[in-house]
This record gives sequence, structure tokens and C-alpha cells, in this order.
Amino acid sequence: MRELEGRVALVTGASRGIGAATARALAAAGARVIVTDVSDASEVSAEIDGFSLRQDVTRESDWEAVMAFARAEAGGLDILVNNAGLFLQKSLANTTLEDWRKLHAVNVEGVFLGCKYAAPLLTERAPRWAGGTAIVNLSSVAGLVGAAGAICYNASKGAVRIMTKGLALELARSQVRVNSVHPGLIDTHMGQEVLDRTAARLGVGDNEARTRMARGHPLGRLGQDRNIADAVCFLASDRAAYVTGSELVVDGGFTAQ
Repeated sequence: MRELEGRVALVTGASRGIGAATARALAAAGARVIVTDVSDASEVSAEIDGFSLRQDVTRESDWEAVMAFARAEAGGLDILVNNAGLFLQKSLANTTLEDWRKLHAVNVEGVFLGCKYAAPLLTERAPRWAGGTAIVNLSSVAGLVGAAGAICYNASKGAVRIMTKGLALELARSQVRVNSVHPGLIDTHMGQEVLDRTAARLGVGDNEARTRMARGHPLGRLGQDRNIADAVCFLASDRAAYVTGSELVVDGGFTAQ
């Protein structure tokens, strides 16, 4: 079902993991996809016959260049997925001000800049679609509940959650829908960081850490990147035409406990 045929999507942090899976899913649904990352995302773009750009989401000039590219090469923008992000697991005592600023520069300022520079393009093309155009911001279950030893990450993802709601209200009259997705523990490179730290803390191997973490989720398993990609595609589509300012939690029931 190519429900996104004719639309142009931008996915940040798309060289691997959730970003790459999302780019693939959007392309499979018919969208032309621009993938960006601070590292090389050309392998993903080649796979989906899309566009690839180097981008540091903390640099305003990079956002200006990406939007200029979208307008000139793809005719505009219909979907923005703010996926680029960093993870940090440190105690309060060990978290430095530099840690705090670096994480927030990517996780919060990067989302702010993306929304700011994409909004005019999204507004222009919103009348084309029954459900308007869409911004999907990747937050986390850490934006909903606390995690000991991860207050910096908690704060950044909580900021994304509430920023999404405020922006949804601001852009509603323009028919630009803005929603957030909140993954639980997903079996990606970032998820592996969590598993590695869990294994080290408990003094167990990777398989045992995976088993224990899976047991902490009511569905009894870790999430897959495609699970998040499917959620993003739904929010980007006309099936979510009356959905804005919402938070879609994809966590195997973790936060329902």
C-alpha cells in the first residue's frame, strides 16, 4: 500500500537503526526520502533510491542547506522525522555540564531547528493532502518516566515531548500535524548501549542481559526498529489526519506497569 505516494520526507540520523528503518518504510509507502546524518548515509539512500546529505542537526546553516535542497531537488517537503539523537547514561554526580549541553544540542536544539526550518515548506504543501503535512519527533519512554542514572537523557526527551505539543497547537491552523513517538528498548546500536551497561552492572553476559530486559516488558521481548518505523509511517499518513499533539508509545507495555 503506497499511501505516501507523491510525498517528500526527510529523516535525520538515518544512517542506521530506527532512522534507516524509517527511511526504508517511508520509501516503501511511496515517499521520496531525503536521509541525513553526520556520518555517511549514502548506503541507505541508494537502497531506497533517495537522496543523502551530510548534516549536523545542531548547525543552523546545515538546516538551511537541507531545506534549500528539499525545495530545489524534490519540490518541497511533506514529512519531517526528527530522529537524530544521542544517548547518555551517567549518574548525576558524573554528568558534566559539557555532557548536558552536548546531549541537549542534538536531542533538543536539533529538533527545534528542524521544526523551525521545515515548517514553512510543510505549510506550503499542506493543502495537497487530506491530512495535511506532518512532523514526527522521536522522543522516548525516558520522556515519560524517569530512569535512574539517565537524568540528562530524561530531560532532553521530556523536552521533545512537550515541545511537540506546543508546536502542534501553533501549527494546527496551517494543517501541519506534529506528534511524538516514544520507543521503549529497541534492538539497535543505541539499545545495545543500554544492554551493555546492564550486563556490566549485573555482571552477566549479553544474552542474560537481554533476557532480563525482555522480562521487564509485558510482551516479553525487545522492540525492533521496524516497530518504530511503522508508527512513524502511520503518523505521517492520512490515516492519522485527526491526530496532532499526541504521543504514540511503542514500548511493549513497559510504561503501562
